[in-house]
Amino acid sequence: MSVIFRNDPDTIAQVQEFVMQERQKCLSLREWKHRLAGYGYALKDTDHGTVVATWPRGVEVCTLPEQATARFH
Repeated sequence: MSVIFRNDPDTIAQVQEFVMQERQKCLSLREWKHRLAGYGYALKDTDHGTVVATWPRGVEVCTLPEQATARFH
């Protein structure tokens, strides 16, 4: 995983891909959040959708497609 210093499109795409790959391995939203926390990420629900953020500081990295969490809600 790359360290994010600015809005680098390639890095953001890698983070989105990684997060979605982890989603495929999980049976629940809770499990997905727990796995991501182990890698230093968190999911936040915002007014502009579900956001991947750094954990524990909460710096927003990227948004996820709406269907990303649909299976869990």
